[in-house]
Amino acid sequence: MHKILILIAIPLFYSCIREVDPVITDISETYLSGGGVFILNEGNFRSGNGSLSFFSYDSLKIFNHVFMDINSRPLGDVPYSMGIDGSRIYIIVNNSGKIEVAGMNDMRSVTTISKIASPRYISFIRGSKAYVTSLYSDSVTILDLASNRVSGFINLRKSSESVVSLSSTAYAASWVGGNKIIVINTINDSVKDSIEVGVEPESMVIDKNETLWVLCNGGWKRENFAQLIAINTKTNTIEKRFIFPSVTDSPTCLQLNGTGETLYYLQNGVRCMEIDASDLPSEVFISEQNNVFYRMGVNPSNDEVFVTDAGDYVNRGKVLRYSREGVFIAEMIADIIPGNLCFKINPDPNTQ
Repeated sequence: MHKILILIAIPLFYSCIREVDPVITDISETYLSGGGVFILNEGNFRSGNGSLSFFSYDSLKIFNHVFMDINSRPLGDVPYSMGIDGSRIYIIVNNSGKIEVAGMNDMRSVTTISKIASPRYISFIRGSKAYVTSLYSDSVTILDLASNRVSGFINLRKSSESVVSLSSTAYAASWVGGNKIIVINTINDSVKDSIEVGVEPESMVIDKNETLWVLCNGGWKRENFAQLIAINTKTNTIEKRFIFPSVTDSPTCLQLNGTGETLYYLQNGVRCMEIDASDLPSEVFISEQNNVFYRMGVNPSNDEVFVTDAGDYVNRGKVLRYSREGVFIAEMIADIIPGNLCFKINPDPNTQ
């Protein structure tokens, strides 16, 4: 009984904390070795002041400008997304046209993969290679993970945004002005099919039943209704199509919980729905209150929800942490335009 009371008390205690730049006494310390969440701070466009923050579950603190502090150089212009493969992290720096590769548990630079046209997202394919999408190129870039070099390209004839993979297939969303999901054979790196969905599919997840969910925001001009679509990955056919009620609805940032049973997305707050739901959620799960939500992520190990607020998009923004029930836990100050998040789960501190 005493253990249960302690666990309940911790979130209540930290809900009173507004964390600002904890002091890092020695960058060789292991504050990165435990579980937590990386926050990509985009920085001001063309200013080269993007950065990386890390929220540590061990200390319950946020550490800012981590890459800079450890490597003594800036991360670059618009760090946009990142992925973890084994003991390494791959940071996609969009406007710098590069990928920074670093150790997951110490953030020390391994290499920089340069001259990639406006990279956006990365998906790892069977531990040997990765696909990187592009905002301006019509091709997906193939990375050889053994050498961390570009090994080839897949011509989609369209720009690409979100990318996910399953078994021997990858799915890339044609985002700007697009309405298709490109199906890629990952064995021979070739396009084998395409699936027409709604206008501008901007985020995707694959649930526990291996169903591909695609969130289409309808386009920035708001001339089309946003849609949430479920695709059978065995047949590549649409099984469900949910159309948002207003043409002004612009949902973003589709996420999935750790068990693959619950979907989350941003639309005037955080909304969530079960994968077997018969309709879109009518109520907000987490209200914005006095915040303006920009990006979000769901911790796959405990279903905690992290949401970023970019503020005025000029000065430092913040990260908001909520329990799996949607109860506010803490607010933390990040850097300029905190955006996408990447969770570090069950790490091995002895692996670098």
